[in-house]
Amino acid sequence: MLANSIHPYTAFASKLAPTAGLLFNAMETTLNQQITVKLAQAADLLEQQGANPFRVSAYRRASDTVSRLTGDIREIFETEGEAGLVKLPNIGKGIAASIHEMMSTGRWTQLERLRGTLDPVHLFQTVPGLGPKTAEQIHETLHIDTLEALEAAAYDGRLEAVPGIGKRRIAGIRNALAALLGSTRRRHHREAGEEPSVPLVLEVDRDYRRRAEQDSLPKIAPRRFNPENRAWLPVLHSEQENWHFTVMYSNTARAHELKRTHDWVVVYYYNDHHEEGQCTVVTETRGPLTGQRVVRGRELECRQYYRPRACN
Repeated sequence: MLANSIHPYTAFASKLAPTAGLLFNAMETTLNQQITVKLAQAADLLEQQGANPFRVSAYRRASDTVSRLTGDIREIFETEGEAGLVKLPNIGKGIAASIHEMMSTGRWTQLERLRGTLDPVHLFQTVPGLGPKTAEQIHETLHIDTLEALEAAAYDGRLEAVPGIGKRRIAGIRNALAALLGSTRRRHHREAGEEPSVPLVLEVDRDYRRRAEQDSLPKIAPRRFNPENRAWLPVLHSEQENWHFTVMYSNTARAHELKRTHDWVVVYYYNDHHEEGQCTVVTETRGPLTGQRVVRGRELECRQYYRPRACN
């Protein structure tokens, strides 16, 4: 349906191999070309999934910028860091951080998420010292799916909540992530006011579930727990109050085990200042908020949100 809008770099990649990973293994390509293709693929997927046209255009312009560079983009980063990337035309802080991730890890979590191919458990196992069981426990306990989020959890105390992970092991995870991400900076947990408000998150959650029930959202075929490769997972891209949201049902092992795949909703968010994160909204099953939609980890704020309603 959107064939005429597909970026030429994406079409080029598709002819040579079924996935970008195979493309880059099958032929010698420069880092610039790899990043160019991935940015273009993200733009195409966002367009197909109904994202804001300005966001789609931003990725296309960034792809064009990288394709036209006469030098190696890695040299720019090694000399000036992300600030050097931001100096390039059409490269903002968010896209600069994405390019940094591609250079540091060889993958781009956001693109994998848009494709439905993201496997957080496999991703966490790329960190030395993390095996399958621990990686699964991290994902299920903290509801995170990126190395950057794992690094933040290693510094702000959340990782200590995962069974079997003590302070000594956390120190090793910090060092391993610093090497993987090319960073030694500490990523502290976001302070209040640096994330979407609970009322806004719950509004986005309501909109997503309503439109999913109406079957009016595009769907992707997640790789995990989907042996038939069926496109069942609705995706919503939305922008409200200067926040960009990508929303989808949870596809975790725990959600499948408890049959909550059409109840638990994962909300990814970021803004123009590159403050980003994710949260999970569920229907509470116990306590004073039983039956209400609750943002995990922000239960106290949810109580305050629902309290005026209870009094009316």
